[in-house]
Amino acid sequence: MVILQDTLKPGALSYPLPEAALHWVNGKLLPPSNGQYIAKCNPATGQPLLSVARGSRQDAVSAVASALAVFPAWSVTPVIERANILRQATLLMMERKQEIAAIIALETGRSMKDALGEVGAAIEQGFFMAGEGRRFFGRTTTSAMPNRSAMTVRQPVGVAALIVAANTPIANVAWKAFPALLCGNTAILKASEDAPYTPVWFAQILKDAGLPDGVFSVIQGLGEEAGAPLVEHPQVDLVSFTGSVPVGRYIQKTAGERLAKVCLELGGKNALVVCDDADLEAAAEAAVLSAFSNAGQRCASGSRIIVFESVYEAFKTLMLEKTSRFKMGITEADDAGPVINEPQLQRMLSAIQHAVEVDQAVLLAGGYRLQGEPYAGGYYLAPTVLENVSPEAAISQEELFGPITALYKVRDFEAAIELNNQSHMGLTAALHTRNMHRVQQFIERSRTGVVSINGPTYGSEPHMPFGGLKDSGNGFREPGPEALDVYSELKTVYVKHDPGQV
Repeated sequence: MVILQDTLKPGALSYPLPEAALHWVNGKLLPPSNGQYIAKCNPATGQPLLSVARGSRQDAVSAVASALAVFPAWSVTPVIERANILRQATLLMMERKQEIAAIIALETGRSMKDALGEVGAAIEQGFFMAGEGRRFFGRTTTSAMPNRSAMTVRQPVGVAALIVAANTPIANVAWKAFPALLCGNTAILKASEDAPYTPVWFAQILKDAGLPDGVFSVIQGLGEEAGAPLVEHPQVDLVSFTGSVPVGRYIQKTAGERLAKVCLELGGKNALVVCDDADLEAAAEAAVLSAFSNAGQRCASGSRIIVFESVYEAFKTLMLEKTSRFKMGITEADDAGPVINEPQLQRMLSAIQHAVEVDQAVLLAGGYRLQGEPYAGGYYLAPTVLENVSPEAAISQEELFGPITALYKVRDFEAAIELNNQSHMGLTAALHTRNMHRVQQFIERSRTGVVSINGPTYGSEPHMPFGGLKDSGNGFREPGPEALDVYSELKTVYVKHDPGQV
């Protein structure tokens, strides 16, 4: 073991990290079968952090075999017993929250403050889902036939492949792993190569809480080499994926060919609408947080700010003033950190350049890489605001997953609704107004899975379903009780009895 320390902030908390993030299969760490590794850097410094096992098809197949071997026993373990293990794991997460927060801070380049906030959300998800073990409801109803009862019960799907992103690593893991395990599935989590050690830490927590070996595995590596074999495996019964639309389409097509269950939570190009009667100060604050918090690395980030023309200039002044005060860095005083890796940063810079030079967008703020102390070597993009952007332009339609947003001027509510819905994605939307009639119309007519009134575009809670319409998903919702519909199957049961035999 080596101690890897965040070199950007002298005296920062440091915790033991392994020299390499390995696979976790059948309750133990395993090296890659091909002996190959990938370099992982700290996004805040650009310095090497640890090596990541470069998983292969052989590694994925081995993990599936392990999951299949223990599925029969785990699937018939009483749901209350499964819930108790998850509750114990959540209690252990509370005890060790400083440790996992430090790991997240190193892997994502975020501050300890922000990392601890994410850990708190994962803990809440654990407690909520453990509680669902005592609310594992089916349905009991009447039968049209005499002396017969009718009911439904929940049963596990089978072997579940869970594929997560790096933007909120422990929350993403908890979001999928807790309901998958509660429902009696065995699970293989494909870790993001940008946040590889967090799920291994989580796997150890589960083991310490009493989870049997083989029930939860972690496979490291690149999506094409380690994730695709899980999607393609004929004995993987469920694939739950959070990520980009193109990869989601591949998963739907590939796993769908064998009629495997597929849950997709894909991208967002989310709008925040500011009406002429809005509290402009509050709306500007919500817009800045929606666009730039977590460096814009949220599927629910606000990348389109739609403003009534009568208040456009006043709102723009407020938003730009708040943008100028938004601090990038990893200290407790900072508001957001870097983006996750160098290729992502370069992709964002290219998209901004194209918008300005080709699409004639006007750059109001940011648009450049932050350099010099304390940013040297890190993947920092200055909070970026554009205007005069066509709704059809690439930057208006493509999810960039960074601190980039655009302002759009509209004449009235009808135009705002039309522009809000003018996207191939439909994840979240926010409306700022004092008019209850506009509120009700927006709730009814916004083609999104989540609507926020007088708040930011993000902020969903663990007891509520989250997901989108159109290219933002395929109809399933996580988390909330609705996650049980993803990770379990309903079996209808009829029981006939004969009163004469009493």
